[in-house]
Amino acid sequence: MSESPLLEVRDLTVHHGQLRAVSNVSLRVRPGEVYAIIGANGAGKSTLLRTIAGLHHPTSGLVLLDGTNVTRLRAEKRATAGISMVPEGRRLFPSLSLEENLKVGASYARRGPWDIPAVMELFPFMKERRGQKTAQMSGGEQQQVAIGRALVANPRVLLLDEVSLGLAPLILQRIYDVLPRILASGVTVLLVEQDVAQARRVASHMQCLLEGRTTLEGRPSEFTSEQVEAAYFGLAGHNAGGAR
Repeated sequence: MSESPLLEVRDLTVHHGQLRAVSNVSLRVRPGEVYAIIGANGAGKSTLLRTIAGLHHPTSGLVLLDGTNVTRLRAEKRATAGISMVPEGRRLFPSLSLEENLKVGASYARRGPWDIPAVMELFPFMKERRGQKTAQMSGGEQQQVAIGRALVANPRVLLLDEVSLGLAPLILQRIYDVLPRILASGVTVLLVEQDVAQARRVASHMQCLLEGRTTLEGRPSEFTSEQVEAAYFGLAGHNAGGAR
């Protein structure tokens, strides 16, 4: 695995009005990694991901893609540069069909292995349901459509924001089961996850946020469950620190 980061965030601070949602957060995601951001509600995880995607403007700090500063690029420019996001809540177009939603993602497509037939091969239920409106689908099906919509843009980095939210464990496992195939296609994954056990299972590297600040960072195997819990909840008297 290359030592040079594909995606790098340097000292990022983001405000929502007067509220500082993210405070001096840095991270380095190498090619081929699954990098997980964990933390409780309100920790700043989604704000961080949305800022990387270009949906929020940082107060200070930098976002770099393969060494190029993309901090001031608009979201659609970042998509064509290779950053695609599956947002929390999926944000599909409910009046459009499954295939039409995928075509929306393809409108910002780079050249690469992912197109609509490839996505339908990854999620086989799509072939027979391609003409169905996504409003009529289950949460798990909608989540797979949202992932497919991001993939058809052929991202270099795929941002996944809370894909487990509201899904049954069996459905969630099906979604996580496709991660190896996505990685094998050359896509690097940065995900936000409240489910710590799930994050530790799939991630090669993880970082914990608490009130917008990093409280733990390193490989999942480097930390005990107690250290992760301390970082997640801000428990005193535990050594939860870690360094890359």
